[in-house]
Amino acid sequence: MTDASPATPVVAAAAASPSRPHFEIVLVEPEIPNNTGNIGRTAAATGCRLHVVHPLGFSMDEKARRRAGLDYWHLVDCREHADWQAADEAVPGPGWLLTAGGGRPHWDVPFELGDRLIFGKESAGVGPAFQSAFEARHGADRVVSLPMAMVPGVRSLNLATAVAIVVYEGLRRLRTQGRLDPRIGVRPGSEGGSAGIG
Repeated sequence: MTDASPATPVVAAAAASPSRPHFEIVLVEPEIPNNTGNIGRTAAATGCRLHVVHPLGFSMDEKARRRAGLDYWHLVDCREHADWQAADEAVPGPGWLLTAGGGRPHWDVPFELGDRLIFGKESAGVGPAFQSAFEARHGADRVVSLPMAMVPGVRSLNLATAVAIVVYEGLRRLRTQGRLDPRIGVRPGSEGGSAGIG
């Protein structure tokens, strides 16, 4: 059976909208400002909401954002949370926990509109205690990994890269369901240009 996605997807009544994001991207204790900045750009470009869970490895004040070159941050729907408990209460639903190893591959995940996509910090992920608690509450089938070649020394992908891969796979799924916000589309560009990439 082939994926019979329509060229122009029909948008259902329950499609995403400015007040209903495609996905809730949750970063648990991120450490590198440029990664969070890139993820913020991905969130803004894909109709997602970003959640940043403290403690952080950097400052989120305006001066720090300017220094990191985040001149588009005003376009990012970003919510900060004092800790994981606060984030867990603010963003409902089990969602999916992304880890560097174990769990099902991302392309087998039945993403749904508004799902939580939970990512740990760059140096250590969420840690075994967090993962165990998540699995006990939501089930081990909610743990997801990105398949990679078994190359010695290559343990994981960059956090911002991983988020983008998962979000776009999720958007592909929403598109086949007719639940993609109609504002999401390919920007026109000059021949040989890099529309949408920069």
